[in-house]
Amino acid sequence: MAIVFHCEHCGKEIRAADDAGGKWGKCPNCQHKLYVPSPDAGEELKLAPEDINDLEREKKLMEETYRLTQDILKEREVPEGSSAPKGAIYEMSDKELKQNIIIYLRQMENGELDKAERTAALIAPYKSKVTQILDRIALSEIPEPQLSDIAPQVLSGLIRTLRSKIS
Repeated sequence: MAIVFHCEHCGKEIRAADDAGGKWGKCPNCQHKLYVPSPDAGEELKLAPEDINDLEREKKLMEETYRLTQDILKEREVPEGSSAPKGAIYEMSDKELKQNIIIYLRQMENGELDKAERTAALIAPYKSKVTQILDRIALSEIPEPQLSDIAPQVLSGLIRTLRSKIS
């Protein structure tokens, strides 16, 4: 009796000999490496599709997480015994500014244009500092670790785009 299962990559039904159970093989259709289930594994497990409500909830949670992370990045500790003067303008540190620039570049690369616009608005008031940081990123032989998977030409274009936005 043959073991019948489906390729997880292309979905093609595969029939394998009983002695192939518990071993690795290749799909005859797409050549994807796959595990042949043991013959005593029982019936094929039928999985339900993901619930759309769960996907929407996950998306909302991810957006809220992003918003909260941005809020935390904007917070500034005030030493005990002193109070911030009323109407004080928040001054973003160079480290926070660089992190927000990297976040902007990642958002643009991932196609998250609305989020990127909000991030650009956060860093726009620091035009001269942003320009200096962008120069360092652009002229660096080794890219920042968070940006290392972006093609150099794409990264260069994203940096030019941000420069034009803040000037």
